[in-house]
Amino acid sequence: MPQRSLPVPAFDDHNPPARDLLDDCVHCGFCLPACPTYQLWGEEADSPRGRILLMDRAARNELPLTRELTRHFDACLGCMACVTACPSGVRYDRLIEQTRQQVGRRLRRPLPERLRRAGIFALFPHPRRMRAVAWLLLALRVSGVRRLVRSRGGSGLFALSPAVSRAALTARLPGHVPAQGGTTRLQAVLLTGCVQQGLFADVNAATARVLAAYGCDVRIPPGQGCCGALELHAGRESAALARARRLVPHLDDGASLVAVNSAGCGSVLKDYGVLLDTTGGDDRARAFAARVRDVSEILTALEPRPGALQRLPMRVAYHDACHLAHAQGIREQPRAMLAAIPGIELVPLAESDTCCGSAGVYNLLERRAAADLGRRKAAHVRAAAPDALVAANPGCLLQISAHLGGGEGVPTFHPVELLDASLRGVNADDLLRTRRRLQGLHGR
Repeated sequence: MPQRSLPVPAFDDHNPPARDLLDDCVHCGFCLPACPTYQLWGEEADSPRGRILLMDRAARNELPLTRELTRHFDACLGCMACVTACPSGVRYDRLIEQTRQQVGRRLRRPLPERLRRAGIFALFPHPRRMRAVAWLLLALRVSGVRRLVRSRGGSGLFALSPAVSRAALTARLPGHVPAQGGTTRLQAVLLTGCVQQGLFADVNAATARVLAAYGCDVRIPPGQGCCGALELHAGRESAALARARRLVPHLDDGASLVAVNSAGCGSVLKDYGVLLDTTGGDDRARAFAARVRDVSEILTALEPRPGALQRLPMRVAYHDACHLAHAQGIREQPRAMLAAIPGIELVPLAESDTCCGSAGVYNLLERRAAADLGRRKAAHVRAAAPDALVAANPGCLLQISAHLGGGEGVPTFHPVELLDASLRGVNADDLLRTRRRLQGLHGR
């Protein structure tokens, strides 16, 4: 018996879940074991296959856009592990973005939730405001308050563990870092980002130094802002696209590669050709997107000068950031980059490409699920017993550090920080000791 159509459609005509993408799903179930929320709860409606079925019924005007329906879309991490697992090539990433922007525009959420989301997006896409938060987190660490919060199981902003120092917060990036070695091998423009520059300014500085050491002439244009990734993944489409349009003129000189050291930012910048091409004829947006590279792609293609990398004896576990492994298909380059450092031993990490629960601002909106995944990831890290955990995304570093905190803990790094330390001849014990202190961990 056919379903009766609803008087008010769930979706409007602006970018609804595309019918051809919905029809690509044959409901085979290969996505189920790859999906973190299905692993947690075993609920069909909280699997990619189940969510696509809900999207399909809503698109056919068989389900209304209610809070009960949208909670299944909200619970999705957007990790895209299902995209990797799908034998039919279903673009679930496109479908969840299309669905979330419909929800963001058409569903009126309860007031507390609206206020929480408004507060998050009044802070995170703004580098200067994030820098103010970094000063606050530094003060909390120095005063001992952060350790108290974490010891009592606290979560959210005050439990985060960026390795911020006064020196990093007062330093300023130069506008230009020339290639070392007398020869310019390529030209690159560095994206500084919002969370990355606000909480991990040291990572940007290390990225510029390492690129220059590998022969890149690096420009760091001032006035950059957020790339829009956080808002796009949360359904705030118009705000995300506005940020993207403002950012491109800062980075696009028509020739240089765009170097990105944040997995989430890189995946969105590589998609600018689709996101910003509203007419089907925007060749500039596509050309810009084609020049975007993760920093690991650049560095593994160039390789260092002979003898430039010095010994850094450490046992390192590598976590695959979702938007690097699943969205961009980049898995081997970061590992090769690390393995090139003399003395580095890469230790296996169970479920290395399973989401840690950060997922943009997911760990601030869906705290219980995010905490379950964070604890699961931390348990695998502890079982691997590395000297350090390495991840190429600021959200992952914040989330995993928060769940690794307490006791002796395991310090965390971005991969370029270890390359930078090796190039500068930093002692491994000193590096680990400093990072444990900055992250509020006990020494071993």
